[in-house]
Amino acid sequence: MTQSAQHHDNAHGHDHDDHGHEEHDDYHGTVGGYTVGFLLSLVLTAIPFWLVMAKVLPSSGVTAAVILAFAVVQIVVHMVYFLHMNTKSEGGWNMLALIFTIVIVVITLAGSLWVMHHLNVNMMPMPHEMRNMP
Repeated sequence: MTQSAQHHDNAHGHDHDDHGHEEHDDYHGTVGGYTVGFLLSLVLTAIPFWLVMAKVLPSSGVTAAVILAFAVVQIVVHMVYFLHMNTKSEGGWNMLALIFTIVIVVITLAGSLWVMHHLNVNMMPMPHEMRNMP
């Protein structure tokens, strides 16, 4: 490497004395980042708590859907601010592992709900319902 190219790389924070390890720009949290994550977590917990306690929404189904939406947002906040996950961390492998995990969880939950629904539909009727059968 020429001296001018080495000076250029060093001027931009590149260090070539890492013994063959690839360069990481992993984000290590700051107090400000942790504070923002903590405050967002508090707000994302307090709002659903208030929605339930004050009975703001008309039905329990709508309330459950809103709480699940807040839970998903809070999971993202935790992953970004506390676990420092992004598309660049660990060369993208963290994001790939997360996507794979989400796919497996969705398949498992959807399959479980499908099986439970079909078991419920196809179960034998209760004894008091058998009297009305032909």
